[in-house]
Amino acid sequence: MRRLGTNISSTTSFTLMGFPELESLEHWLTALLLLLYAISILGNSLILFIIKEEQSLHQPMYYFLSLLSVNDLGVSFSTLPTVLASMCLHAPEIAFDACLAQMFFIHFFSWTESGILLAMSFDRYVAICDPLRYTSLLTDARVASIGISIIIRSFCMVFPSPFLLKRLPFCKVNILIHPFCLHPDMIRLPCGDTTINSMYGLFIVISAFGVDSVLILLSYVLILHSVLAIASQEERLKTLNTCVSHICAVLIFYVPMVSVSMVHRFGKHAPEYVHKFMSLVYLFVPPMLNPIIYSVKTKEIRKRLHKMIFGPKL
Repeated sequence: MRRLGTNISSTTSFTLMGFPELESLEHWLTALLLLLYAISILGNSLILFIIKEEQSLHQPMYYFLSLLSVNDLGVSFSTLPTVLASMCLHAPEIAFDACLAQMFFIHFFSWTESGILLAMSFDRYVAICDPLRYTSLLTDARVASIGISIIIRSFCMVFPSPFLLKRLPFCKVNILIHPFCLHPDMIRLPCGDTTINSMYGLFIVISAFGVDSVLILLSYVLILHSVLAIASQEERLKTLNTCVSHICAVLIFYVPMVSVSMVHRFGKHAPEYVHKFMSLVYLFVPPMLNPIIYSVKTKEIRKRLHKMIFGPKL
């Protein structure tokens, strides 16, 4: 017989709730989520294809955009299996280890996206504030090193989380309110002391998202200072226009992320659908909107898309 206090997490599975409060609209909601997945996967795949095929886009800014598209595909494919299983196939059960794996990849891609956005802000800073050294500072080798550093940092930050959860006894009703596994959702369920988990989670949020967002803000303060020194208003607007896509990408990532954190930490008594909606916005909106934003605002990508859809001009 199992002794009291023994870790029982190895025999535990979880039930993903989905949206039982919207049962009458389940088919429409499922169709909407599948449409968002399709837009995200198709859009990011097109961005990668165009950058690969278009020689004029083989430069640091678009290498970072390629990394962002790969990461957004990772976010989509991390949540897709359980969303399909729980909402389309009505199979909400997920094994404990599979849930930990999904949680790892979802948060890994989140930290990675933050790092990529920081690297893209550095790219814009160098291009605008020190354009003569742009090609010497951001060589292909250095861009590759930055990308690898971002991935290693994200892996090292997220890697302890599954093991910190696995050591705890899960002896409550193991129902997760989302159709995927998130750390803030899972940390509510153990009946052991979760202080270490909560402190570590707060530490990596501050050290990753906090530091990245401050450095991105600082880069734009320096960019703005440099742009204001340009005499021609037309040139100022033209220079700032090169940053619009990145600013939009930063906002659609950080605003939902901050909102999710605030709801989980200070809105514990908020209705469950609020938590679910914020998490859906956080995980579904950036991967869907990023390729749209860059397709609309980047002339070379827009021209290649037009050529692919309507054919070359006669």
